[in-house]
Amino acid sequence: MTGPQGGRQLHINVNILNAGVFGGSWRVPENHPLSAYTLKHYVDIAKKAEAAKLDAVFLADGPVIEKDLEYRPGNSFEPSVLLARIAAQTSLIGLIGTFSSSYNDASELASRLAALDTVSGGRFGWNVVTTAGAAAAANFGRDGEPEHASRYVRASEVTASVVSAWAGAAESGALPASPQGRPVVVQAGASKAGIRLAGEHAEVIFTAAQTLDEALAFRRDIDAAAATFGRRPEEIAILPGLSTVIGSTEAEAKERRRLLAELVPLPYAIGRLSSQLGFDLKHVDLDAPVRREGLPEPEAATGSQTFYRMVLGIIDRDNPTYRQLLHALGGGAGHRIVVGTPEQIADDIEHWYRSGAADGFNVMPDALPSGFDQFVDHVVPELQRRGLFRTEYQGTTLREHLNLPVQATVRRELPVLAGAGPSQGAA
Repeated sequence: MTGPQGGRQLHINVNILNAGVFGGSWRVPENHPLSAYTLKHYVDIAKKAEAAKLDAVFLADGPVIEKDLEYRPGNSFEPSVLLARIAAQTSLIGLIGTFSSSYNDASELASRLAALDTVSGGRFGWNVVTTAGAAAAANFGRDGEPEHASRYVRASEVTASVVSAWAGAAESGALPASPQGRPVVVQAGASKAGIRLAGEHAEVIFTAAQTLDEALAFRRDIDAAAATFGRRPEEIAILPGLSTVIGSTEAEAKERRRLLAELVPLPYAIGRLSSQLGFDLKHVDLDAPVRREGLPEPEAATGSQTFYRMVLGIIDRDNPTYRQLLHALGGGAGHRIVVGTPEQIADDIEHWYRSGAADGFNVMPDALPSGFDQFVDHVVPELQRRGLFRTEYQGTTLREHLNLPVQATVRRELPVLAGAGPSQGAA
C-alpha cells in the first residue's frame, strides 16, 4: 500500500496496553488503578472498538514477568486466552496477538493460532516478535539472550513453518478452512534484520517512526525488501504507533500531558531508559545533556534495536537533557506522542496518511479506558466526517478490514529447527 488511492480508507487498531501507554497511566484519577487485571477491562474496550468500526484490537506480550511491576501494571493475561474471550463477546472486530518466535514451538504455535482464527470466524492476526532480554532467556533455562541476528533467522524459519503448517492443515482437513485464507501475519522491527523479515513475511507492519521523514524512509526500505521476495507494496499495510493525549482545548490537552509526566514513577522511567541505552542512569544528573558519545550504533546494540534507534533519533534531533528525554518518552511509551484537540489529532493522522507515510495507525491511548473513550467519541467521528475512515464494516474478516489479498497457503519444504522442543525453541 502506498497511500490513499482508489477510495481506500485508513486503518486503525487500538493497542490495549494494560492501563495505557504512559508509565503512570494506572494513576490517572478517572480510571480504576487495577482495571487492567480484569477481563471486563479488555472486553469493554474491544466492544467499544467494534462499535467504532476499528480494524482490530492489539495485545502486546512477552514470555516473562517484568521486574518493574512495583511501578505499573503488567500485561496480565496471555493473549490466546484473552483473545478467545474477546472473540466470544464480539463478532467483527479483528484480533491481533503477540506471540514470540524465540520461545514457542512452531508446530504447537501453528495449531493454537489456527484455533483462534477458526473460533473467531477469520478475525485473527499473529504479531511475530523476537524476544530480547536476559529475563526471558532465564525463564527458559538459558544463561543469556540469543544474539540479535540469530533471533531473526529463527523468526523467519518459525514464521515459514507456521504458515506451511496452516497450509498443510487446510489441505488435509485437519482444521476447518479459514474464512480469510489464513491468519494475517503482523511484524514490528526497524533493524536491518527486522526489515528483511517484514519484506519476506509481513502483511501488516507496526513501526515506531517519530518523524514523517523517518516513516517515508522506512516505507521505501520495506518496499525494497518486499520486492526481493517477489512481493508487491500493496500487499503490506504500515501502521505506525501513535500515542494520543486529547483535550477539548489545546491548553487542556497540554495540561493532561503535564499530569501524565508527573504520574510516571521516576525509578520506572529511569529503569526503562537505562535498559534502552545500555547503562545505569541512577546516578546521572538528570538535568545534564544526554551524552551521545559512547553510545553504540544501532547494529551493535543488544535488546530491541527498533526502540534504541528511536531513542537515538530523539537525542540526535533535540539534544535533550536526560529529564527532557524521559519526558519525551512518556516514561517508556516509546512511540510518537501527539497532544491536542480531536481536530488536531485528526489533522496529524490525515497528514501522515495523505503523505504516504502510513496506511493507518496502531493507536495507543494515554490511559485506558478514558483515553480511548476520548479517541472513539471525538477523533473517530472527525475522521469519518473527512471521509477518511469507515462508518460500517464492509466484510467480516480481519483481512477484509485491512483490504489485504487472500494469501495462498502454499506449503514449503523447510529445514528442521535445531533444538526446538515442545516448550521452547532454538536460539
